[in-house]
Amino acid sequence: MADSMFSDLSRMIEQVGKDKGIDKQIVIDAVIQGMLVAARKKYGTYREIEAQYNDESGEIELFEFKEVVPDEQFIDDEVEIKLSEALELDPEAQVSDSIGAKLETEGLGRIAAQTAKQIITQRVRDAERDIIFSEFEERKGEIASGIARRVERGAIVVDLGRTEAYIPPREQIPGEQFKPGDRLQGFISDVRQTTRGPQIIMSRASGEYLKKLFEMEVPEIYDGIVEVRAAAREPGQRAKIAVISKDAAVDPVGACVGMKGSRVQNIVQELKGEKIDIVNWDEDPARFVCNALAPAEISKVFLDDNEHTMEVVVPDHQLSLAIGKRGQNVRLAAKLSGWRLDILSESNAAARTAEAIFNLMLIPNMTETMAQNVFQSGFGSFQALSEAAVEDVMNIPGYEEEGKAQELVDSAVALVAEYKAEGKEIPTMPQAKVEEDAGTGNAKSDAEARLKEEMAALDKKDGDEPAAAEAASEEAEPQAAEEASADQPEEAATEEAAAETTEEEESN
Repeated sequence: MADSMFSDLSRMIEQVGKDKGIDKQIVIDAVIQGMLVAARKKYGTYREIEAQYNDESGEIELFEFKEVVPDEQFIDDEVEIKLSEALELDPEAQVSDSIGAKLETEGLGRIAAQTAKQIITQRVRDAERDIIFSEFEERKGEIASGIARRVERGAIVVDLGRTEAYIPPREQIPGEQFKPGDRLQGFISDVRQTTRGPQIIMSRASGEYLKKLFEMEVPEIYDGIVEVRAAAREPGQRAKIAVISKDAAVDPVGACVGMKGSRVQNIVQELKGEKIDIVNWDEDPARFVCNALAPAEISKVFLDDNEHTMEVVVPDHQLSLAIGKRGQNVRLAAKLSGWRLDILSESNAAARTAEAIFNLMLIPNMTETMAQNVFQSGFGSFQALSEAAVEDVMNIPGYEEEGKAQELVDSAVALVAEYKAEGKEIPTMPQAKVEEDAGTGNAKSDAEARLKEEMAALDKKDGDEPAAAEAASEEAEPQAAEEASADQPEEAATEEAAAETTEEEESN
C-alpha cells in the first residue's frame, strides 16, 4: 500500500504542479522530504539516508550511505562498511569514503507512508500560499473585484478566486450592505503573511481607493496628463480631490468631471452617492487651501510655517459655508492640504487684531503703526516678543538692525518682569472698544464714522442757533394750535347771534 502511494505521488508531480500553479521542483522537493521522513521512521534517524528524484523513471529513490573502514576496525553494520565489501561496490573506494547503496521503498509501512503524505500535502499547501502571497503583494495598491461570501465579526469576506480577502468594518462605507453573491470591488491596502496563509485586506473607505477610481474612469489620469495629488474622504458623505495638469491645454477639473458630469457621476454611484469636490492643486499652500475651501470666499490667509498652521479669514456671511455642516468642509480641506486650519470671520479677526495691537502698545514708546508691523510679523503679544530670538525680530519692518531688535526684546522682557513683580494682571482692551474696532474694520465704515464725528463737531459749534430755532418752533406750534382751536367757538357764537336776531324780528 505504501509503495503504491509513493508511486502515485511520483506520477502525480506533474499534475499537482499544473493544477496548483506550483513550480515542479517545489513539488519534487516536497515528495523527497516526505520520503525521507518515512524512511527515517522505519530505519532510524541515526542512519545516513538520502532521497533523490529519478527523472527517467519518475520515481523517488532512497540511498543509504556508510563510511568505509578497514576490515579489522569494523564495528557497526548500521553506519560502517568493510573496505573489502566497499571495493566490490566501487573498485576505487578508499578508507573514510562514503559509499551509497540503494534502499528499497517497499515495506516502509502504512504509518510512515501516511506521515510522508501529510508532509507532502503541507509543503504543497505552503508553496501555494507563498505563490498567492507573492501574487497579491505585487497587486498591492490596485483595485480587485470579487464576490461577497459572508460576514465575519463585521468584516466582509470577498472571494477573489484563488483566495479570500477581508474588508474590515473601518474600511467599509457606513450604511453600505452586501448580500452573499453580490459583486463588489475594493482597494488592496495590505497583504500579510500569517500562520493560516496570506491575509488580504481590502478597503472601500480610503482616499487611495478614490484615486484609483478616478484613474480607471479618467483616461487623462491613466495616461499621466492629469495627476491626482491628494485626496480626502469622509466615506459615504463627502470627498475632495486635488488635481493638476501637466498639459496647459487640458483643464484637470473638467477632465475629471467629464461631459455633463458623466465621469464623476460613475464614481459617485460606485461610492453610493458620496459627494465629490474636485479642486485645482497649487504649489502655494495658501492658494491651495483657498481652492480646497471652495465654494467659500477667502479674505486673508496667515501662515505659520513653524507650527504648520494656517489662519483663514472669511467674510462674516461666509463663515458657516467655509466651516461646512458639522465642520465637514474645513476638516476635508485640512486633510487635503495637510495643514491645520483655523477659520475666523472678519469681525473676529479684526477684534483679535485690535486686542493684539492694544497688548503690544503696552511696550514703552510703541506706536500703533509699529505695533501693526510687529503683529503682522507673527507676534501677537509682548509676551511672545519676550521669548523670541533676536534673529526673528530682525524680520520685522523697522527693526532690521540688531540693536533695535535687541532693544525691543529687552523692553518686552522688562515689561513681563514688571507685571510679574507687581503681581498685576496684564490689561486687556475693553470689550466695547474691541467691538467698536471690530465694527470699523473696513474703509467704508471708517469713513461713515468720521463723517458722523465731523457732523457732531459742526452741531456743537453752531449749537446756539439750532437751540433758538427749536425754541421758536416750540412757541409757534402752540399758538397755531390755539388759533386752530379758537376757530370753532367763534363760528358757534356767530350762529347763536344770528339766531337771536331772527327771533327778535319775528316777535316785533
